[in-house]
Amino acid sequence: MDRVENSMLIVGGGIGGLAAALACAEKGAKPLLIERAKQFSEVGAGIQMGPNVTRTLFSWGLEKPLNEFIFAPQNLQVRDAVSGQTLGTLRLGQRSLEKYGAPYVTVHRADLHQVLLQKVLSTGVADLKLQTELDFLREDNDGMNVQVRDLQTGQTQSIKTQAMVGADGLWSDARNHVVPKTPPRVTGLVAYRALLPMQALPEAHRQQNVMVWVGPRMHAVLYPVKGGQFLNMVVIVQGHSPETLVDWDHDANKHDLMRALGNIHANLKDVLDAVPAWRLWPLCDRPPLISASQMAKGRIALLGDAAHPMRPFLAQGAGMAIEDAAALAVCWARAELPLIERWQLYANMRWARNARVQERSIRNGHIFHMQAPLRWGRDLAMRLMGESLMDVPWLYEGP
Repeated sequence: MDRVENSMLIVGGGIGGLAAALACAEKGAKPLLIERAKQFSEVGAGIQMGPNVTRTLFSWGLEKPLNEFIFAPQNLQVRDAVSGQTLGTLRLGQRSLEKYGAPYVTVHRADLHQVLLQKVLSTGVADLKLQTELDFLREDNDGMNVQVRDLQTGQTQSIKTQAMVGADGLWSDARNHVVPKTPPRVTGLVAYRALLPMQALPEAHRQQNVMVWVGPRMHAVLYPVKGGQFLNMVVIVQGHSPETLVDWDHDANKHDLMRALGNIHANLKDVLDAVPAWRLWPLCDRPPLISASQMAKGRIALLGDAAHPMRPFLAQGAGMAIEDAAALAVCWARAELPLIERWQLYANMRWARNARVQERSIRNGHIFHMQAPLRWGRDLAMRLMGESLMDVPWLYEGP
């Protein structure tokens, strides 16, 4: 059994794990990142990244490589999914740059992941191991003794490290070493997702903005990704989740989706009808954080969905993981403090903001899916106050 030494072990090679490796390496860490999958990749839908997120990514030198993939919409528009009426518009584009100092962009999850991965590989700042899982760990006074297992050979390797970061997502193994083991919460919501070439749509339906359609017990979000060449679509309805929740990507039946949507406006229906096949994403989360102890314990810190999985109604799941990674790096750099105190500082910095985003995401979901008569009050408020209701300064200004 070989023994290696790294200053930090990161469990999970998704967006959050790669962001943590990149950010902490810039502050002097020597990360070893392990990932269970056979290759580094991301599945899933598009991501909206507010200025709080792009500001952080650009500070890591990623503006130029990201520009190849991102799309900068000019507006976020909310429309009634039944009547088709516009309820409110939030200006993005130049307004985001002027007000928050960074752009609001959309990107496909896989493209963002590849940009982070290529930055880590090209700079050589972290060691990466695929098909490897956490097997055993023990903390002592001068660090951690961790055993990892090669999923191909079954062989184990002993690692001596100062710290560990759990970035292994909703079904995190690392989380079990920080908080009592509990399953994620099933929300009763399912998301149908699709990615369609913009050229496959009639010209009148090719989107250049973020379009949010809200209706009774449903909403749909449509926006361009891949530099505007594809339309990302996510439709969330209330319904039964597939039996297997761990695998988030399931075959979806178009007939089931259209039945769940009911009577929707012709413009929305035309776009959805153009999709040949849908994939299904059962939505799970955890209750909002209530203390810093849920994000760090001893020499182990949690990041992103491993700590605070959230509903997608504020479009900040990936954003909070990236913010976590930046905060983790700041705390790692506090070399005058013992490691345990640095990780406690990280948890103290992050838990309340993450909890606020979790709570706001849940609240937004209730607002999006309102039924009459509450829906009428929502629509009136949006028509009267529009942009001031839709803007989120406390979020976009950064932590």
